[in-house]
Amino acid sequence: MADLYDGPIIDAHHHFWDPQRNHHPWLSDEENIPFRYGDYRAIKRPYYPDDYMADAGEHQVVATVYVETEWDPRDPIGETAFIHDVALRYGAPNAVVAQAWLDAPDAAQVLAAQAAFQRVRSVRHKPGGPASPADVGKLRTLMSDDAWRCGYAELARHGLHFDLQTPWWNLPEAIALARDFPGTQLILNHAGLPSDRSEQGLAAWHAAMAKLADCANVAVKVSGIGLPGRRWCVEDNAWIVGETIALFGPERVMFASNFPVDSLCGSFDDIYGGFKRIVADLPRHQQQLLFHDNARRLYRTVPDVIRIPDASSDLRTTA
Repeated sequence: MADLYDGPIIDAHHHFWDPQRNHHPWLSDEENIPFRYGDYRAIKRPYYPDDYMADAGEHQVVATVYVETEWDPRDPIGETAFIHDVALRYGAPNAVVAQAWLDAPDAAQVLAAQAAFQRVRSVRHKPGGPASPADVGKLRTLMSDDAWRCGYAELARHGLHFDLQTPWWNLPEAIALARDFPGTQLILNHAGLPSDRSEQGLAAWHAAMAKLADCANVAVKVSGIGLPGRRWCVEDNAWIVGETIALFGPERVMFASNFPVDSLCGSFDDIYGGFKRIVADLPRHQQQLLFHDNARRLYRTVPDVIRIPDASSDLRTTA
């Protein structure tokens, strides 16, 4: 039997938050929004690096990449300042994907301000659009909007990547975006959200991902692929993981936890232990690309030591 990967991990996509201290409309407000995993009340609580490391357990996480959390859209810089304060106190996260509304009148100024922070490497703005394959052609995402594209054009000026979260049926627009802006690294979140696990649904996802893979400036994060009402397991997800790696190559794929969101469908060990089992037959150097090296290269993670601060510097006690 192949040996399971036991080397260092850079978690390429996760969140920290404190909805009691800061306003995240979907977390702070009493009412829940429609969500792909269903009831998410269990994660409407503070989640800091010490919570994360307790969840990570024996997995050797050496650095992490924080992704914006739909913080109050009126204050995108406030989120980045908060998470840099977290990093100062805890030694994590080691890179940041910041919030920026690319079609906003002040998008250029916001991007310049975000890029000035030490750990910001990318931005995310979910582009909306068709909510199902049946809506394609009736609606377009913001990726086809002229004002949004003007904001996207500013990313290269600041050396910023773009983290794209959109389901697979919108990937033709992502392909056009990647080709029109070849100097900007695009990182697809959550493997294109392959939620329809029917034979037809998986075939359509695979065809869309195969076309996207032709764009050399696109990488993929394998994360957020849990299913509502089912505990994360290798049997449900192995084919998706394997095909993503086969399409993009081990040099353009990263593993990530999407914690605490994906704690709704499995433990950290369910997910990372599952990744380890799925790729156990790959050469060791390819496994290290997937678990560590690609995230380090693409997000240029700041070397730091993840630590639990003493009470005097813990944000829970200083908020």
